[in-house]
Amino acid sequence: MINEGLEKENIQSPGDGNGSGEEIKRDFQGLIGNVRKFLSELLNIRQNTDQDATREAIIADIPFKGHTSWILICSIFIASVGLNANSTAVVIGAMLISPLMGPILGMGMSVAINDIFTLRRSLKNFGVMVILSVLTAFLFFKFFPLRDESSELLARTAPDIRDVLIAFFGGLALVIARAKKGTIASVIFGVAIATALMPPLCTVGFGLAIGNLNYAGGAMYLFIINTIFIGLATFLVIKYLRFPMVRYANSRKRRFTARVASLIALLVMVPAVYTFYIVFQKSQFEYQAKQLIDETIEVYQFMKSGRFMDNLTEIEYNREGNSFIELVIMGDEAIPENVINSWRNQKSKYPMLEEAELRVVQGGRDDSEEKFRYVNELYEAKKAELLNKDERIRILEAELANLSRQATQQIPFADISSEARASYENLDGFSFYYSIRTDFSKTDTVPVFEVKWKEAASSDQIVQDSRKLHEWLKLRLKNNAIQLKTSAN
Repeated sequence: MINEGLEKENIQSPGDGNGSGEEIKRDFQGLIGNVRKFLSELLNIRQNTDQDATREAIIADIPFKGHTSWILICSIFIASVGLNANSTAVVIGAMLISPLMGPILGMGMSVAINDIFTLRRSLKNFGVMVILSVLTAFLFFKFFPLRDESSELLARTAPDIRDVLIAFFGGLALVIARAKKGTIASVIFGVAIATALMPPLCTVGFGLAIGNLNYAGGAMYLFIINTIFIGLATFLVIKYLRFPMVRYANSRKRRFTARVASLIALLVMVPAVYTFYIVFQKSQFEYQAKQLIDETIEVYQFMKSGRFMDNLTEIEYNREGNSFIELVIMGDEAIPENVINSWRNQKSKYPMLEEAELRVVQGGRDDSEEKFRYVNELYEAKKAELLNKDERIRILEAELANLSRQATQQIPFADISSEARASYENLDGFSFYYSIRTDFSKTDTVPVFEVKWKEAASSDQIVQDSRKLHEWLKLRLKNNAIQLKTSAN
């Protein structure tokens, strides 16, 4: 009996296990269903979309005339002043009132719904917007007396991968906010700031005003990138929300319109993908170059007074194959050639840097270019502290003069001391240093030689030899400012 009971229990156990497995499976499926439902409710934007109101709002923002044109002009002036004064707060204020987004959203939506009429209006007003903005900025920078190359301006001359991502996701946020019932105004303002369409147009005007086409071209490139990716984001969101296509009575016209819209969408997406690839390559190159610097120059131990100038490092990416990394070393210590060669070997470990040239500019070899870069760095560091342009020019001229004097006053001390020792038998010690002196109207750097004479030398002989040595030093070094100090042991 006991054995029969155990057999029954053993027979029932597998059945109970199958029942538990099915319950776990049902619970898991229920959990997946609940998560899917939660995510659907969390991320679904179709249910709360007002398609008619969204379309009307985008179309209403397309034209530039009357009040809108004057608002654009005023906002461009404000942004130009902010960029000129290097004031981020003023630039943000200008972006909040600028009506730049309308034609771009109109282009993206019209391509998505095959609306050729709206597309023509958007393109025409987009052209008006660009010309009016650039012309306003050009006139401001052309006639305004202060035209400094501020960091706010220079930041808009070279786009990178982050600008592409900001433009795309900013465009997504803007269209989603527009499509929601009860438009979220704060999102629209935030996107206007984040995508920063206005500063590049102001920088184009600045570049044209000062005759620097590189600035103007780089800023226009950044603006075009922003425009393409905002338009692309608009196109994708409108397609996802299933906005109704524009119907045409003529079937031939409808097919032609659909083909034109598809072609335009393709023409937008191809350069968008290509631009993203190019900017991504550049960003990868710069990132790997900084990694190489961190692993080489940053860990190198200078034994004397050498110093790596991180602010003067230049990283230049060129798709044609002329990319380079230029490192600047200041001081009188030269990095050995075998160390530099080891850095070049390490460079090959990075795929983007294999074809790039590694340059090392050292103060101990040829520092003429280095000194002028140093003056440029000095200008950038001090210009915020200077009151006016005349003061900046005065400081730069003084620094250039000082550097030039130092370059011409390099003393070949080893040769001079050997020649002096051979010419004056009573000479017992010889030293050299620079003395910085001022009469409170100007400051000069004076080379000073100090000599010691042997005790056996007479006073008259010391005076006579000192005078001859002083004249010889001035003639030998071609510098009448040289001073001589004498002493006897």
